[in-house]
Amino acid sequence: MGIAVQALDGVYGRPAAGVHVRIEHAGSGQWLTEVKSETDPEGRVREWRGRALERGLYRMTFESDRYFAGLGLIAAYPEIVVMFRIQDGAEAYQIQVLLSTYSYSVYFGSLG
Repeated sequence: MGIAVQALDGVYGRPAAGVHVRIEHAGSGQWLTEVKSETDPEGRVREWRGRALERGLYRMTFESDRYFAGLGLIAAYPEIVVMFRIQDGAEAYQIQVLLSTYSYSVYFGSLG
């Protein structure tokens, strides 16, 4: 159950520590914030691993502008928004994001 999240810094080749991340759920025609957190020194959000996500449409937002500004850099993408669908609330999922100032890459998959 839950979701594993990791952010990696593609500029410096290390975990992206201190990235603010939030999960929102689509409901009643609007996005409702489920939870917010920040990546740890390994670029992970660990407390969401045990958090059950019901079936439905979600989006996860990584605040890349804030992260890169802290490094003295300007990001072309102020936020990285990853939309995904949970098909089975009992399954565990993972999202990995590779952040760079002018690009990003996302992986979404099952941990099962």
